[in-house]
Amino acid sequence: MGTKTTAAIAVAPGQPFEIAEIELDDLRGDEVLIRLVATGICHTDLSAKSGSIPYPLPGVLGHEGAGIVEQVGAGVMRVKPGDKVAMTFTSCGDCKACRSGSPALCESHLQWNLLGGRRADGTATMRRDGQDLNAHFFGQSSFSSLAVVDERSLIPLPSDTTDEELITFAPLGCGFQTGAGAILNVLRPGTGDTVAVAGAGAVGLAAVMAAALTPVTKIIVIDVVPERLALAKSLGATDTINAATEDTRKRLADLTGERGTDMAVETTGNVTVLESLIDSLAIAGTCAVIGAPKAGTRASFDVNALLPGRRIVGVTIGDSEPLSFVPQLIELYRAGRFPIDRLERRYAFENIEQAAADAGSGQTIKPVLVF
Repeated sequence: MGTKTTAAIAVAPGQPFEIAEIELDDLRGDEVLIRLVATGICHTDLSAKSGSIPYPLPGVLGHEGAGIVEQVGAGVMRVKPGDKVAMTFTSCGDCKACRSGSPALCESHLQWNLLGGRRADGTATMRRDGQDLNAHFFGQSSFSSLAVVDERSLIPLPSDTTDEELITFAPLGCGFQTGAGAILNVLRPGTGDTVAVAGAGAVGLAAVMAAALTPVTKIIVIDVVPERLALAKSLGATDTINAATEDTRKRLADLTGERGTDMAVETTGNVTVLESLIDSLAIAGTCAVIGAPKAGTRASFDVNALLPGRRIVGVTIGDSEPLSFVPQLIELYRAGRFPIDRLERRYAFENIEQAAADAGSGQTIKPVLVF
């Protein structure tokens, strides 16, 4: 114990981040010390800070980190000191889902990533003034200049990754992986399909870019901000719906010749939007649910309408296997086919409060904090 660093602490709901000196716990055998270069801010971070997700505060959030390996635990095999890495969720590696290649569906996912704030054995990775802090958020807590990170949360980056790319790649660990994975790993649209995406934020626009890589006929994007709808068009959307001024159900029916959409992706966490997507599915259509409203929220649907093969499926982190999927996204980015840099805006780490405010208001699609 004793390595000191600086972190942004979420003190309590409604209070600003507090940047302060903290201490890190000693590395365990399966942990790695990372010097952060950049980290994205995701709405999951903001939901945990506000109390919408019941994460225990005070604590250190952040789960889209990228940085350089400083030190490795005795049992670590995935990386070595000096390696550049992106950071993603953690998982147990032993449950049925992990063994079958779906670590995002790990039986311990909620406790180890979202709700616990501690290692699996209950110990803390961070401390302030001698008091334990809740951290270990997604196995990383990347709102910190240095972080103790689970080996299973690390994605080794290509050896030729530039310093500029290291910053750009930070949000691949969650938001961009989630949206792209919903399309490429879960829905897997085919020739002639119609895809609707609700919400033109980071996750939704990643889904749009991924859908544009497939042989779909239509990509319909729904949002209330004209500028975001225009951006969606430039990223591959064929049609847009402004839900503030148009009837979403009617427009989806018109755009699909009354047939309905083959696939839909809901990223807003708005139940009314979710219900409209479910109601607008074609026969055998599938709605992927990503957006997370307040815990305990319920939606309704016509049960009989589901009988002709319509499906509703929840999606976590794009049902991704990060060690293989994220490098594929990097290749697409480098080829100009997955331009995540167009969604990002950079902030100095000490301006985290402004970055969080801009994300919350929708002014910035994907804030990236640079250390």
